[in-house]
Amino acid sequence: MLRFVFKRLLYGLLVLLGVVTLVFFLFNILPGDPARMMLGQRADQESIAIINRDLGRDKPVGLQYLNYLNDLAPLSFHNNSDSASFFFLSDEKYAPYTTLMRVGSTSVVLKAPYLRRSYQSQRRVSEILSTAFPQTALLAVVAMLLAMLLGITLGVLSALHKDTWVDRTILVFSTLGMSLPSFFAAILIAWLFAYVLADWTHLNMFGNLYTVDDYGCGEYIDLKNLILPALTLGIRPLATLTQLTKNSMLEALSQDYIRTARAKGLSHRRVVVHHALRNALNPVVTSASGWLASLLAGAVFVEYVFDWKGMGVVIVDGLEKYDFPVVMGTILFICLLLVIINILTDILYGLLDPRVRVQ
Repeated sequence: MLRFVFKRLLYGLLVLLGVVTLVFFLFNILPGDPARMMLGQRADQESIAIINRDLGRDKPVGLQYLNYLNDLAPLSFHNNSDSASFFFLSDEKYAPYTTLMRVGSTSVVLKAPYLRRSYQSQRRVSEILSTAFPQTALLAVVAMLLAMLLGITLGVLSALHKDTWVDRTILVFSTLGMSLPSFFAAILIAWLFAYVLADWTHLNMFGNLYTVDDYGCGEYIDLKNLILPALTLGIRPLATLTQLTKNSMLEALSQDYIRTARAKGLSHRRVVVHHALRNALNPVVTSASGWLASLLAGAVFVEYVFDWKGMGVVIVDGLEKYDFPVVMGTILFICLLLVIINILTDILYGLLDPRVRVQ
């Protein structure tokens, strides 16, 4: 088991290294000078040179790449002198950090990964993500809960009424949900429920989790702004879980233990809920865990349409303003989440099914 876990961790590290390399070189060949964007109309050659030297962009691309890896690695090298002759940087950007070993002017330090600073606001990217991620996580979790609740319910109804108008209607709904692009579904739902039906729903087309009080009493949590983006984000997993639940229920209802339960005189409701559904939920729960990771990464369009201040809005704003550290940091953070969730899922599979460990 330890060898299996080690292999999965190694694969995850290799994936992260590949993503870091791709993201770094991709954003370093894009047009745009960060120094000019930071200085605006006050830009002159001397000021631009100072900014580029401060950002480490005056070095060759290879050394910039090594600097970036050094910033991201928890175990890093920190130059204590004022004149760094190699790629180790010499400012206090790693603070707080713990010095493990000192060799001459270079220290080996233990720190949190440093995602650098925004070109526009000069805030640490980690601070920006710490504000945006909880809102994206809340949106994804609520969307997944809605998808599971409605998907399991519709799937059971579809299985119990196979080949009837109920089954066909749910099938049409599921196919439509899987085929709708997220940005189109977001616009359609916002227009329908927050504009056409606004007098009945009292929902807003745009809105964040925190709303400023009209009477100057600060901010308050407005949960109704969560309804439409969560419903929109949950459409695709809802459609998938509906069909998956239906197929699992049909398979479970055809098993011998179901016939035995009915022969014992158990009620139809007890047979369906306590015997068939319980055994049919295993693949549904497994699929839901994978969908949750996808929702965390795929909420960009939904958040942008509804102006939900999560990581999707952070990415779009960063791209519009050429704020590359913010975009790069957000992409790497999302990739890290996906890798962690996949590793945990693989380990769980290994614990439940020993055959997986030999692959």
